[in-house]
Amino acid sequence: MMKQHLLAFKHYLILEMRRSQNTVTSYLLDLQKFQQFLETQDVHVVTDIEEAHIRLFLAELRQNGYAASSMSRMRSGLKQFFLYLMKEDILEENPLAHIQGPKKAKRLPKILTPKEVECIIKAPDTQTNHGIRDRAIFETMYAAGLRVSELTTLRLDELHLDLGLIQTVGKGGKLRILLIGEEAAFWVRKYLEEVRPLFQSTKQQDTTTVFLTERGKQFTRQGIWKNLKKYVVASGVKQEVSPHVLRHSFATHLLENGADLRLVQELLGHSDISTTEIYTHITRQHLQKIYRDTFPRAIEKE
Repeated sequence: MMKQHLLAFKHYLILEMRRSQNTVTSYLLDLQKFQQFLETQDVHVVTDIEEAHIRLFLAELRQNGYAASSMSRMRSGLKQFFLYLMKEDILEENPLAHIQGPKKAKRLPKILTPKEVECIIKAPDTQTNHGIRDRAIFETMYAAGLRVSELTTLRLDELHLDLGLIQTVGKGGKLRILLIGEEAAFWVRKYLEEVRPLFQSTKQQDTTTVFLTERGKQFTRQGIWKNLKKYVVASGVKQEVSPHVLRHSFATHLLENGADLRLVQELLGHSDISTTEIYTHITRQHLQKIYRDTFPRAIEKE
């Protein structure tokens, strides 16, 4: 019974809720863990699930060292599942209704200095085909503040290089028009003219995706991450860098140079400005450092 409901829930998420494949996969993996736990409690039908079962499950996860963010995601998946069961009149009450989610500690995102970003972007050997492509990838990611999923699915018809613009569809199907600047546009053109035709001339061609592997396929998120890690090492940058760190750095550098918070919100595709406001804490630290380093009376007396 539980497996049947999970399968129906999957179809509901995809067809009615139009959730992304990543969200659907995460929810189902978490719900399968919950199902396995229920089996240890001799619970095999959803109508037998009680609040106590959920509390025991979450307590077990906590004991196994699950982070608050993972617990919050798990609770989100359970919430959506139970709401779906109530919508289908399978459950009369939500067993999760009185269980509060864990409080997540607010952590400032990691960022790079402009110099560190430049070192990473310039790390690919642009005397090679792979280097030209990877330079174009990193220039585009940073110049437009793209999520890695947006980069990997970027299509040729979304490029408007003569205008210095690209368009992308982000979370929630939201269309964004983004500036990429002359430097990024130059490397994307060079890649499209000199490299992409070579990568596309394989048996398995992708005729619409901008950035291709040497086999002519669309990049995976893991593939972009793996490439980035390689160039971070080559650049000499010491901190751990993910594609999202480039996006965080893009937003922070804009604010440090006087960009309006609402503009940054639009460029990042955040639906709620409170998500964008976390970057103001970083820029405040930056301003405080400048003040301490440059203003004579900010120096403590010895």
